[in-house]
Amino acid sequence: MASDLVAPTIEQIRRWSGVECPNEAARHGLSDFPPLLAELEALRGTLVFEDEPSSFEAALQAEKERTP
Repeated sequence: MASDLVAPTIEQIRRWSGVECPNEAARHGLSDFPPLLAELEALRGTLVFEDEPSSFEAALQAEKERTP
């Protein structure tokens, strides 16, 4: 899957920004994205906005309530 997305991604970056992929390290870095995208895709439909606290204060309160 990695090689399926790397070449089109390099081309899209070049077309959108005019930036050529600078070196092999950059190409290798792009190969990390397909597995990450697959993991995120697997989460689709399992998370909803209400699962997360709406603010930092709410997150602190939620954590405080969990500790005995």
